[in-house]
Amino acid sequence: MNAVCELNHFAKAKFDEPGRQRALDRLKVVDSQAEPPFERIVDLVKTTLNAPICAVTLVDNDRQWFKAFRGLNVDQTPRDVAFCDHAIRAEAPFIVEDATKDARFANNPLVLFEPHIRAYLGIPLKMPDGYIVGTLCVIYQEPKAFSEHEIAILQNFANLVVGELELRTMAFTDGLTNLLSRKAWRDRVEVEIDRAARYTNAGAILLLDLDHFKSINDTYGHDVGDLVLRKTAEIVNAVLRKHDIVGRLGGEEFAVCVANAPASVGLAVAERLRGQIAALAFPDHPGLSCSASIGVAAFEPGATVDALLKQADEALYEAKRMGRNQVRMGESAALPSWTD
Repeated sequence: MNAVCELNHFAKAKFDEPGRQRALDRLKVVDSQAEPPFERIVDLVKTTLNAPICAVTLVDNDRQWFKAFRGLNVDQTPRDVAFCDHAIRAEAPFIVEDATKDARFANNPLVLFEPHIRAYLGIPLKMPDGYIVGTLCVIYQEPKAFSEHEIAILQNFANLVVGELELRTMAFTDGLTNLLSRKAWRDRVEVEIDRAARYTNAGAILLLDLDHFKSINDTYGHDVGDLVLRKTAEIVNAVLRKHDIVGRLGGEEFAVCVANAPASVGLAVAERLRGQIAALAFPDHPGLSCSASIGVAAFEPGATVDALLKQADEALYEAKRMGRNQVRMGESAALPSWTD
């Protein structure tokens, strides 16, 4: 068995829902854009198993969300009607041969109405830490008995999905801080800006830069500098809401998208971050302290990621010029801001 296929066997699955949800959150994949590796897998599954419907499903707090899918006209459903919510609780493939004759599903709206599920086969997506984050599933609209050969085929494809999720994590995550990489952050924020434009939602971009970071590296060494970066990342993660987006852009620079909130909330978040970073203590390194300067830019109609970053960067430079360890709001462009 090759290394990718063995991923499913690294650890015993645990149905610890809080831990499972944290494992899913660490992947930073829910609500992400379409990606070719997952699209290719569902195409192959659909063709190989002659399945009218197939999906890579990730089971979130109160919904199942489809990373890639064929044969469906929605990208998510409520969790409480999801067949995949049953599948993630199993070590083995989860099989329903005729949902109309299964007491668990006979009155399920996904059986009574679109997509009229009759037969279902779901393979749990078990990550190397043992947590099951979703399934690779096929759905048929007629009753069906699944052969061992078909189950084995779908299991092999599920192993590939797990491997792609692991590769995606490595490519999209900053190795030191475990935050989103620069590219991954930009991709996520572009989606959020598009959503804000459709629904006239407010939002803000925060650009955070640690003050005098070169002096920390020069005085205490790069290992201590890395410690400061990790501690900063921990503070940012602790302050932000789940649906806010944070990444390390490079060096000592971090970026945050405060989603679906007015500029006043973005400023309040920035000030809280500034205060908590300034309060960081390093008992093993007497005399070490750090601070951050932060620039804030409010979402504006028609604004791009680059335009908002430029506006936040100008505000950040002003905070540095005024003495550092400060928060500054960027100058609004000619277009009116979205405000509360």
